[in-house]
Amino acid sequence: MKDEDFKEKLTDEQYRVMRKNGTEAPFTGALLHEKRDGDFKCVACGAVLFESGTKFDSGSGWPSFTDVKNKEHVKLIEDTSFGMVRTEVRCANCDSHLGHVFNDGPGPTGQRYCINSVCLAFDPKTTEGDNKSN
Repeated sequence: MKDEDFKEKLTDEQYRVMRKNGTEAPFTGALLHEKRDGDFKCVACGAVLFESGTKFDSGSGWPSFTDVKNKEHVKLIEDTSFGMVRTEVRCANCDSHLGHVFNDGPGPTGQRYCINSVCLAFDPKTTEGDNKSN
């Protein structure tokens, strides 16, 4: 995608966060309290990034996950901005900034993928009884 394509597809806030490495304000994201079963996808390209089973409430103000659904869908980059060393999380498909990963999470991975809600689209899991054609 070209920069013009991102500007057309994304809202101003999504563009600021995803293409200019911004951060949304904590506790403001639409998906912060999402608890349904399903997948979290990159809003820019649709790549599946996280699944609901790995989401947890970290108290940080951003959706947090213990692991990615498919490691090939994200890339991790050392980020030395703001006088600290962090690990940036980017979508491997469209190279959009998503957030950061920290080594202070729960469970077996010990990781906390702290992701901006505006970067994600939620795709709820449907049950076998669901019929969308009705």
